[in-house]
Amino acid sequence: MSSSTATRPRTDQVGDAGPSRALKRSGDWARRAPLLPALIFVILMTQLPFVATLVISFMNWNAYYPDERGFAGFDNFARVFTDTNTRQAVVVTIVLTLSVVIVSLLLGLGIALLLDRKFRGRGVVRTMMITPFLIVPVAAALLWKHALYNPEYGLFNGLLKGVFGDNAPQPDWITNTPLAAIVAALVWQWTPFMMLILLAGLQSRPLDVVEAARIDGASGWQIFTNMTLPHLRQYIELSALLGAIYVVQNFDHVFTITSGGLGTANLPYFIYQTFYTAQDYGRASAAGVVVVIGTILIATAALRTAFSLFKEESR
Repeated sequence: MSSSTATRPRTDQVGDAGPSRALKRSGDWARRAPLLPALIFVILMTQLPFVATLVISFMNWNAYYPDERGFAGFDNFARVFTDTNTRQAVVVTIVLTLSVVIVSLLLGLGIALLLDRKFRGRGVVRTMMITPFLIVPVAAALLWKHALYNPEYGLFNGLLKGVFGDNAPQPDWITNTPLAAIVAALVWQWTPFMMLILLAGLQSRPLDVVEAARIDGASGWQIFTNMTLPHLRQYIELSALLGAIYVVQNFDHVFTITSGGLGTANLPYFIYQTFYTAQDYGRASAAGVVVVIGTILIATAALRTAFSLFKEESR
């Protein structure tokens, strides 16, 4: 009698566990079901085109030679890594990305340090500093090309005339320094992005520790090098990685300012040229896959940095 009564609660518990699990699963599916159309749409719009690009990258497919279409194996990837124009595009992409990210980081850090101080109108100044990042990239590139760089009516040459008189030199900025012209336009647009992330990092500093260091006689430079910079390390890494993800894919400024000429064609523009001008779909797809893989590697590093940053702040 006692043994049977002792086993009944366990039987009831097992019986109750089945419906509870089923109810939990049905509740989970009820919460996830509204998201399924969005998930399916994202898969159709992103993953299927990438799979098609991956398949085409292994094919010999040139619109000028339709009879020679067929499987090419890794020949397109070999051509991507051995072709002189492709190597030049890779070098330009690396130089462009590193230049923009480093200069934007330094300028963003300086502006963030200034905006971290209290002064009248700080909110208005912050809003104005963010404005370049909110402009459409094509519009920003057109602004720099025509309103600033134009040798006849551009602002830069107008300033030279205003400072040095009518005999001032009137350089053609895009022709003389094409890559620097693109870098300057991109730095102008990406510095606010860096500034925002670094300013958020500055405002998360433990101010009591900083005040204690000042009371102990530490100089401003010592506080910056020994306390501020170590605290901002992960914010700097996150800014650099996120900026690199976007700058390495930049097409708007290269296409708008120089049209890829004068040695400024980066990988995205090279892919556009190969696909649109040369009609070599297989080679263009292989170059696109290489860019996607490189971007995924950078994005993975950025996500790891972001997750580690969130973990430290949650402690």
